[in-house]
Amino acid sequence: MKSIATRTVLIALGISLMLGWYAHRSQTVVAAQERAAVKATRLYTGADGLSHVEQVEVKFFPVTGAPPTVEESEHMLTTKSYVVRLAPGFFEDWHNADVRRYVIPVSGDAEIEVAGGQKFLAEPGRIYLAEDLTGKGHTFRVVGANDWVALFVDFPQ
Repeated sequence: MKSIATRTVLIALGISLMLGWYAHRSQTVVAAQERAAVKATRLYTGADGLSHVEQVEVKFFPVTGAPPTVEESEHMLTTKSYVVRLAPGFFEDWHNADVRRYVIPVSGDAEIEVAGGQKFLAEPGRIYLAEDLTGKGHTFRVVGANDWVALFVDFPQ
């Protein structure tokens, strides 16, 4: 009798552990599917001829043959890429981006001003898309005591 009760308890415990593991695994899969959005800061020319800024979400797609946790954005044709380094205090008055490009800061901070006096930081860990090719443009200032270093990735016109 005692043996049957012990077996029943062990079987119930085993089933509980399996259900708990399955529930945890399901939550992990859901968490992977609900990953945080990746945003890029887009600098663009509005209909008013002034530069504006907005946050846009980078869209990701599954990679064929890879695990479901591997994703990539759409592929974009580029013309060149290069690293820029600017000293602390560097300032460029109102200007436009000369080509459409990604700007990906690696170190340091820079302040960009657009229409209406709106300012934002171009800082490491963020992606910026410069598309304000016409109009009044924006200003650019390296702030802080460190060089501002960024990867520029130019797109064809």
